[in-house]
Amino acid sequence: MTQETRTVLCMRDIKKSFSGVSALRGVDFELKASEIHALVGENGAGKSTLIKIMTGAYRRDSGVMDYGESPVTFQNPTEAQAVGIVAVYQEIQLVGFRTVAENIFLAREPHRFGIIDRRRMNTEASEILERLGLDIDPRSVVDSLNIAHRQMVAIARAISFGARVLILDEPTSSLTETEVSVLFNVMRRLKSEGTSIVYVSHRFEELYAVCDRVTVLRDGRNIITRSLATLNRLELVCSMLGRQPEEVSKGVTAFAGRSQNAVDRPVLLQAEALKYKKRLDGVSIEMRHGEIIGLAGLLGSGRSETVRTLFGAEPLEGGTVKLEGNLLSLRDPHDAIDVGIAFLSEDRKADGIIPELSVRENLTLAALPNLTQWGIVSRKRQNELVDRFMQRLGIKATSAEQKIHELSGGNQQKVLLARWLCKNTKLLLLDEPTRGIDVGAKGEIQRLIAELAEQGLGVVMISSEVEELVEGSQRVIVLRDGRSIAELSGEQKNIKAILHVMAEGADRQEAVKQSRTDNE
Repeated sequence: MTQETRTVLCMRDIKKSFSGVSALRGVDFELKASEIHALVGENGAGKSTLIKIMTGAYRRDSGVMDYGESPVTFQNPTEAQAVGIVAVYQEIQLVGFRTVAENIFLAREPHRFGIIDRRRMNTEASEILERLGLDIDPRSVVDSLNIAHRQMVAIARAISFGARVLILDEPTSSLTETEVSVLFNVMRRLKSEGTSIVYVSHRFEELYAVCDRVTVLRDGRNIITRSLATLNRLELVCSMLGRQPEEVSKGVTAFAGRSQNAVDRPVLLQAEALKYKKRLDGVSIEMRHGEIIGLAGLLGSGRSETVRTLFGAEPLEGGTVKLEGNLLSLRDPHDAIDVGIAFLSEDRKADGIIPELSVRENLTLAALPNLTQWGIVSRKRQNELVDRFMQRLGIKATSAEQKIHELSGGNQQKVLLARWLCKNTKLLLLDEPTRGIDVGAKGEIQRLIAELAEQGLGVVMISSEVEELVEGSQRVIVLRDGRSIAELSGEQKNIKAILHVMAEGADRQEAVKQSRTDNE
């Protein structure tokens, strides 16, 4: 068996559950010697869980992991590091006030006569940095380095363990293009020396630039493992999203056939050139009252950051936001709520419901200031409000006093919608509003969103289900790498066009042209 085909790490039928919820459902993964292997998938696909099992941070429930030619089970990351499996995570874990050399050899400093041998430590750190082609002074304090150099120090630390398998989790999220190029040079150098790399990223350009093969995870299962040379970007997107564009037909959501005409209504929102850290770099949205705008894009495209910025949950670092022609300066969500902007988070359990409170308490949370006089909540007015919205939205509960965590996912989502409808809401920001709820409840939520839009409410909707965007939105804005790169409407707003833009970063005309060619 040649060096190029020898398997270094092999995981078979790996399963892992948390509190009865399956995170991995029999995943297979194989890493070859001197290979850079991409691991991709949307949120909740199982990437992080698989990596943590590789490194000993989690124990698998079942399955087999072979390292070299021997089965292994790591009790903790220290055991994995000891045999050469080391991870460098997106959040760089270094001690800022210590030097580069001290961080590389943290807790493993060389000693002489019982005292840390700093000369030897600096020399060995310098040798590792030179091996990686990095011009970094090992005596520099880490806090004095830029993000890219800190990332390289973290990799140097991993190499100091004698890493045979290096796991890089979203290493370029805060790097410039030049810095990414330096990282890739380091990766190629390590590969040439025999190090195998597992590379987690959502940026397709990077995958095709530096990776040999890719494994796609979806819903805790591995969908494909292929050479990137034989897999085009559209195929990769479809495998991540679980979509076969040619098999998707109209009428698969409750949005189908509903009125989508908002052209004669006044402009509601004008957001121009929104910027936030390196996650948003020029997103623009304009919409009218009663219009549903869909935001499409893969993980890391900037969809959630866009709506969180519009809600004041993330600080706007550039660009402008106008609501009904009035320039907004949103310091926090309170400012957004005051002007009529509401937000439903992707994670309703973490950012939406308060599990131990009742339906009544959760539903009226945002409206409490309007129901209070002299610091006392009017229970009568509160009950009237709750009764009205439970009936209007068809919320199924034993009573308004039932704890919200006892409700189904669909009914929890209805309560969160009702929370904002109690206010004078003009703009509703929805991040994956139908994720994690059953088919019947999904249809009810979709019909409700459409009805609210028909009544004049503006809706910005994020969804990973392309059909939902196509059938529910008047226009779809496609985001990629923090930029709005295409806007599709009318006949141009179709599944294949959206997927082509997401995959290739093409402009609208190219995507539509390609879509029509595929349909012929």
